[in-house]
This record gives sequence, C-alpha cells and structure tokens, in this order.
Amino acid sequence: MAPAGRWEPVLWRACNVLMAAFFALAALVQVNDPDAELWMIMYMIPAVLTLLVGLNPLVTGNLIWKSVSAVHALLCVVYAATLAYYLMFYTQWNILHEEEGRELFGLVLIIAWMSLCHNLPKKRIRGRIQLVVASVTAILPFLAWLYIYINKEMHAAWPAHCKTVLYMK
Repeated sequence: MAPAGRWEPVLWRACNVLMAAFFALAALVQVNDPDAELWMIMYMIPAVLTLLVGLNPLVTGNLIWKSVSAVHALLCVVYAATLAYYLMFYTQWNILHEEEGRELFGLVLIIAWMSLCHNLPKKRIRGRIQLVVASVTAILPFLAWLYIYINKEMHAAWPAHCKTVLYMK
C-alpha cells in the first residue's frame, strides 16, 4: 500500500485526463450541430486546459492558464444563465430531452470543472473531499452520456442533427 497522500496527485491527474477526453469527445460530436463552431470551441478550450492540468497540475498557477480559464468560465456562466432562463419558461419535457437542457448540462460541467481546477491547492492535493468530488465529477458525464445514448425514447424527440452524430439502432 502506498504511503498516505502519494496516490492523490496521480488520481487528480487521471481525473483531469478523463475530463479532457470527455470535453474533446463532446466537441467532436458537435460536427453536425447548426452552431457546431460555437460548441466545438466551448468544449475544446476546457479540453486543452484540463489536459494541461493532467500533464502538470502546477499549470493552474500560470497567468495565461488562469486568464483563459477565468474568461471562458465567465462566458459559460453568462450563456448558462441565458439557457436556464429559456428552459425555465419554455421546457416541455425533462431537461435532458431538450437540446438546450443538454447544452446547459455541458456548460455547468465546464464551469464546475474549471472551478475545481482553480480551487484545488497548487502544490499538493490536500482535501480528500475535493478529490472525491473530482473523481465523481469525472465519471458522471460518461454515465449521463451512456444513459442518454441507450434511452431510446429520448432519441425520438431529438432534432435530426443529433440523431446522426452517433449510429443508433
């Protein structure tokens, strides 16, 4: 068994690599979305920032990393507020059944992950609770994606551009 604390930086890096992969995949599936350029950029920025944290957690102390992530998170907050307002008044189904709901979920995930990257101690992961939150947060998007993918009744209501992203029987 490893001494206490030695596994924490490895787990933090693994969570970041996993989230970078998720954000990159989320950008990739936007190819036939009507506003694909916007969403590809929205997901690729945190994919790159998160990959950098996975490679070197101390990068979060870099002024360029901090600035890019802060500005991007702020833009995501503004857009998420706009989508939340829209969904509050116009949602007809479950929020995940609405394209705007899935977009909102993606924005909230970006905001949460970038906040987590900003708030963790720079030299060593000290808070095990934060690490548990990071681990759960890194796994949940994949589980949500799997749920959405296998839930056939959700597919019926999707717009055509969503149905053609991944082959579904």
